[in-house]
Formats: sequence, C-alpha cells, structure tokens
Amino acid sequence: MLLIIVSILSFLPCVMCKHNKCFTTNHLLRIPHEFYQPGDFIIGGLASHIFGSFAKEDFREILITHQVRTFFIMPKNYQHILALVFAVKEINENPTILPNITLGFHIYDSYTNKRMTYRAILDLISTHPRYVPNYRCRIEKNLMAVIGGLDFGTSLYIATILGVYKIPQLSYGSFAPQNTDQSRHTPFYRMVPSDDHQYTGIVELLVHFSWTWVGLFAANNESGEKCMQTLQPLLSRKHICLAFLERTPQTSYEHNNIHLLYLQVNQVIVKSKAGVVISCGNSASILALQTMLAQWERENVAGTPMRKVWILTAQLDFIGTTYPTRWDMQVFQGSISFTVHSDEVQRFRAFLQFLNPFEENGDDFLKQFWTLVFHCLFPNSNMEEKPSGTCTGEEKLEELPSSDFEMSMTGHSYSVYNAVYAMAHALHNTLLHRSKQRAAMEGEMQELPKLQAWQLHPFLRSVSFNNSAGEKVSFGENRELETGFDITNLVTFPNNSYVRIKVGRIDLEAPPGKQFSIHEDQMVWHKSFLQVPPRSVCCPSCPPGSRKKKKEGEKFCCYDCAPCPQGRIASQKDMNDCIGCSENHFPNKDQTQCIPKTISFLTFGEPLGMCISFLSLLFFLLTLLVLVIFAKHQDTPLVRANNRDLTYTLLMSLLLCFLCPFIFLSQPERVSCLLRQMAFGVVFTVTVSCVLAKTVTVVLAFVATKPGSRMRKWVGKTLASAIVLTCTIIQAGICTVWLGTSPPFPHFDKYYVTGEIILECNEGSAALFYCVLGYMGFLAIVSFVVAFLARKLPDSFNEAKFITFSMLLFCSVWISFVPVYLSTKGKHMVAVEIFSILASSAGLMGSIFAPKCYIIMLRPDLNIREQLMRN
Repeated sequence: MLLIIVSILSFLPCVMCKHNKCFTTNHLLRIPHEFYQPGDFIIGGLASHIFGSFAKEDFREILITHQVRTFFIMPKNYQHILALVFAVKEINENPTILPNITLGFHIYDSYTNKRMTYRAILDLISTHPRYVPNYRCRIEKNLMAVIGGLDFGTSLYIATILGVYKIPQLSYGSFAPQNTDQSRHTPFYRMVPSDDHQYTGIVELLVHFSWTWVGLFAANNESGEKCMQTLQPLLSRKHICLAFLERTPQTSYEHNNIHLLYLQVNQVIVKSKAGVVISCGNSASILALQTMLAQWERENVAGTPMRKVWILTAQLDFIGTTYPTRWDMQVFQGSISFTVHSDEVQRFRAFLQFLNPFEENGDDFLKQFWTLVFHCLFPNSNMEEKPSGTCTGEEKLEELPSSDFEMSMTGHSYSVYNAVYAMAHALHNTLLHRSKQRAAMEGEMQELPKLQAWQLHPFLRSVSFNNSAGEKVSFGENRELETGFDITNLVTFPNNSYVRIKVGRIDLEAPPGKQFSIHEDQMVWHKSFLQVPPRSVCCPSCPPGSRKKKKEGEKFCCYDCAPCPQGRIASQKDMNDCIGCSENHFPNKDQTQCIPKTISFLTFGEPLGMCISFLSLLFFLLTLLVLVIFAKHQDTPLVRANNRDLTYTLLMSLLLCFLCPFIFLSQPERVSCLLRQMAFGVVFTVTVSCVLAKTVTVVLAFVATKPGSRMRKWVGKTLASAIVLTCTIIQAGICTVWLGTSPPFPHFDKYYVTGEIILECNEGSAALFYCVLGYMGFLAIVSFVVAFLARKLPDSFNEAKFITFSMLLFCSVWISFVPVYLSTKGKHMVAVEIFSILASSAGLMGSIFAPKCYIIMLRPDLNIREQLMRN
C-alpha cells in the first residue's frame, strides 16, 4: 500500500466524521480521519488539515472535550486528495503499468500538528490499534511509499520516522529548507523544484516591469524567514529597494489581534508608496493575509482603493474562508502568483464531475466536503447547527467559486499526480528487475525474499517517464524535479470565483538567459490603477538628459533628478551618471543623445565664401584693368616718369595678392596649407618691396637733381630692381626655414566650437609665421617713413603723398589684424586674414594707381611733358 501525506489547509466548522460516526463541536475536531482503499501495495498519505478548524483556543491534547468557536472553513485543498485518487484509479486501469497488481492507499489528516503527524505515521507502519511499531497481528499493509507533506515541517516530521525504515517519501509541496546541509540530508524526494529559482524569478519579474520600490510581507515562520534572507540580497543586486519589511503572524484570529493586523495593513501597506507587495510564507500564511485584507475592507469606510499588485509565492494558495462572512476577492484582482508548474491532465475534470457523496467508496472526507461547500445537510446527520437545505448529490462542483474549489488541477495537485506515477513506475521497474532475477534462478530451490519498501530507492532515483500531459518526469541530482514554475495572473469575478491565466514561465530546462519569460500583453490589472502596467518607484523617473542624485539619509532608490553637466548626456531614464560623447560627437540641446559633429571650414559655397570670392575677383579685374590701361599708355610721360617696369611688377604682384584668397577658401590639405602662408608672404613682400623701391626712387630722383650730388649714379632701374630682389630673397629665406623646420599642416580642432570639428591649417611654428608678418611690417614701416619724409616734394612729379597714405592704410590693417586673428578660430580666423589681404591690397592699388588712372583716362591734357616739367 502507498501512503500519501497531504498537507491540506481545509477546515470543518461544525462536524467531523470518522466511519460514519459524527462528533459535535463539543468534541475536539482533531480526531484523525482516514480514507482507505485496499490493494496489493499501499500508498500512504498524510494530509494536513483536509478538514479542520482554527479555534479560539489552541488545544494541546489529542482527545479532550471543550467548547470550540470555529473561525475558518478551508475545504479547497481537498483537490490534492482527489488528484491522488484519480492517479491511482488511472494506474489500476492501465494494463501497461503494474499489470495484475492493484494499488491501494491510506490517507490521514495531520492537522499540521506534530503529535497527529507522528500518530498517523505510526498507524501507517503498524497494524495494531495501539500503534505498536513493528507489531503486526493481521493482514500486513504492503506500504511501499509515502506522499507528503505540503509544508517542509510536516515532511520533516514524517521523515524522522520513515527514515528509520527507509520507506521512500515523496514530498509534493515541500520546498528546500533554509539550511542547505539540512536540505541535502533530508531523506525524501521533492516533486517540486528548489524555491531559489522562484525567488530569482520574482526579481526578474520586478526588473521586467521596472518595479524598484516594493514591500515584503513574510510569515513569522521558517518559510518566511528564508524568503526574507534570500530575497533581500537578490533585490539589492538588481538595485531594488524594500519600502517596508513586515512579519505577519501565521495564525492569530482573536478580535484584538485582528484589529492590530488591520492597523498594520493600513499604516504600512496602504500608506506606502510601494505599488507592489511580495507575500511569502507557507501554505497557511494566506490566511493571515486574507484576514488582514478582509478587516481592512470592512473598516475602509472611505472606499480608498488599495492599488497594490500582490506577488505571491508558490507556497501560498487562495483558500475559501467563512470568517465572519465570505470576503471579497477583488482586492487580489491582477495579482501575480508563482505556482508549481502544471499542465492539463486529461479526464481529471470528468473525474471530478462524476463524484457522488452518496456512493460508498470509503471516502469519509467527501460528505464533509459536500456539506461545507454546498451548505447542505445529509440525512441522519447529527449536527447542532443545521445548514439550510438537504444534500441531493446533484450539486455541481463547477458551480462553486474558485476560492472554494478549482476544477483545473492546481500545481500542488499536479505534483501529487506525478508523485503517484513516479512511485508506480519505480515499483513497476523493481518488479521487472525481480522477475529477471527469478528467471535467472530458475531450476534452483531458492525463493527471492519479500519485496521491501527500501528496495524502491535506486529505481525511484532513476525513474523517468512521460505523464499523460506529455511532460517528462525525472529526478535531478538533488532528488527534486527540475520542472520550474508557472507565472499566473489572477482574474477575479463578482461571485468570488477567479481564473488563473498563465502569463509566464520559469523554465529550468531553457538555455541560460531565456529561463524567464513573461507575456505582458496577456495580463489583466486591477481597475483602480491609473496606468498599466502600474508603477512602483520611490521617486518619479529622471527623464533622459538628467541623472539621479542621491538623497541624504534615504535608500538608494529614493533620489532627486539633476541636469547633466555641460558636454555630457543621459540617453535613458534613471541613469546614475551622465556620460560624455566621443571626440567626433557632441550632445544635442536636450542632452539626451550624441550627434555627429559637422566639419567646418571656409568654402566657396557659403555666403561668406561667396562674398570673399566676389570681392577678390572684382579687385583682380580692376587691377587687371589698370594694368591694361598702363600698358596701353606706357609711352605717356606719366607712366614713364614713375618707373614703368617697377609699376608693372607692382601691378602683377597685386594681381597675385587678389588671387591668394582662393587658396584660403579651399579645403585645408597638406599642399594648400603649405601654399597659403608661403604664397601670401612672398607675394606681399614683392608688393611692399616694390612700393619701397618706388619711394626710394622718388627721394633719390630729387636729391640727384641738385648740383654736385653724388646720388646721380644710383638713380635708375638697377637700384629699384636690387631693392625688390633683395627684400624678396630675405622673405623667401624665412619661408624656406619655416618649411624645413615646422611647416603648416591640416588640423582638426574638436573642442573649440560645440557641435563642430574645425578643419584648419595649423601654422606649425607660430614664431616663424610672425617673423614673416613682422618682416612685411618692417618693409611697410620703412616705406611709410621714407614716403612721409618726401611728402613735400612737388606733387606733379612724384607720388610720395599717395605712397604715404597707402602705407598708413597698409600698416593700420595689419596692426589690427594681429589681435583680431589671435581672438578668432576656424573659418572666422581665415576670413580675418583674407579681409586683411584684400583691404591692404585694395588700399595700395587705390591710393597709388587711382590718381594716375584719373589723369590718364579723364585728364589727358595733364599727361604731357611740359605740364609735368612746369610743375
């Protein structure tokens, strides 16, 4: 026989029956109940609170007469028993498993009480009414295994006795204890996975919905303690804070205690900003939570919605209660439950529909269950408080609210179902092995010893099969199923029924990183939420472009939002720190993303470049026109009197000066950077040296006309050419040294202007660059001084006044150029240099050649030798 120990939190308010004998509430309701079915082998089961009651006083004796006030009815876990009965029925009807062998079972109620648990176990392993171990005086029970219990404590009590006899124990709801060593040495098989995976799944769920401010309600027992100690470090690693951590008593239902529980809920849960509350404990902990919420509903006169998402662990389950009347399930609308993985088992619903309390099948629990859930009375019932109506057997289980009974097989019932099949397959394999041994011993006068329960262990550890739902069942290394957990969403209805919708899974067989899955689009949330999915954070999210700033004295989930510093961004919400952009990018206006910088340099296409190009071309054409005029009138006295060759050289250099800006307007490259300053320096040196030569020639011409002057021999083209050539060679030497030591090169300036990469020509050696400018300035100053000294010479014959003015303009432009050039960057710096080139060149051309062109073109009567000589 196989014994199943099933810890079921179900209570009977007014009657408990055994073998058709009923006791009123004047008797203690903890009399052991038995559900017996005979068979060749027996499955033993110990069910905690299949039916029972929590009373006002805690009785410490097994049999005692006392007035009991019943508070709760909890018949729902009766489905665990029916799952075992259904599995045994299927196995007995299946010719491929245990042929010619009938399985039977004994089921006892332990009432989650140590004494009752031990008494039931002794009853299973003995046959004498006095429960004498190892004493059998009637037909032996072929007890092969025990299934139970729902809580780890109950399972451990069972194991202390069964371990002595080495009887296999399959625990269908016992999660690993807090002590890992204790878990490793527990002598039973778990039909559920380790709840460490469940806690990891809870954290993954919080991370998925970005819930960082949550509350934790834990039962005041070993299960609640483990939940707290396991969850807290996991939450901390994922940057999730606990808004509150409360311990709730497991069973405390006196009026004063209930009021204190209400105050605890109202002061802690309702007033907390946490929108998510995790509740964990054992199978009975849901009662404390239901009691608190029911009391809160009654005293919530203002009708304030709670607006909380409840996350419940697999150890908890909703149980029908009647204290003091049925309470509203709507507060749990949209809650999320982690349940032991289950699948649809064929024919189980039909099996439930054919249950009839009037059939004699040895099930003493069925009539009590029927009385509780349908509030009816069977004939000949001895009850002080008569329920309304008579039980007919026509009542339908599917009409019951889900809080009382569920037609779909729950996770724990699914574990019971698999446990029965695991034991049956192990027994089947054991018998096959023995038959092979018997065949090998054929012909010998030796019989195999009687099959003992301890012989199932090696076959049970290696059992592997597919159940009727098509899922593989086998034990892992730690003698526990690696089935995982289902994530269910609770949808409630006004009649206090509900539907569990599977919205996710923790699949332990999936690859790493894909074990957690959630289908957010299938979830139903409470109607009071202002947004879905609801938020649960201590502070509003910091928008992109800002960072979290810790509040002093607060948890790290509570913070202020501070804008990102200049040059840094925050591309996501709730960033701990802002990040900088790469060299080629810069923050946008909102500091939410980095955008590529644009490469900036002065080009022909932009308005400034077009304007410069137009002026350069205009002055170039005007200079070319002057050159043409002078070439056409080269034999006139005015042109010949001003050193015609020197004039042509000056005009040609001015033409090149007006073409220089086009080199500056091209993209900075190695060649263009080399040509810019070198061409500008040499060409302008030729221009200034020509002006200097003209000035010196004018002065020497007047000095040489004096009688006895020795300067006569210096007057002529040779001196002018020597001045121009010497000055140019010196400037060319400076440029050569510049090119040979530290030449200009293209340079990307990524930091001076936000949003731009300035492509410019780095001068290489700033000292040599200013040497070139300084040398030109020196020549200009010399020309200015000489021209200033010759300004009083006759106007009609010399051009000293015009040269003086042109050099004054030239020096003013380039003296102003230096500070402006140093204070600008990028294309504006280039534009300043181009403007200085154009302004100084235009000043020279206008000051020196405009008066001559006026005389040549408009006053030819003044362009005669007599007129010049007379003046």
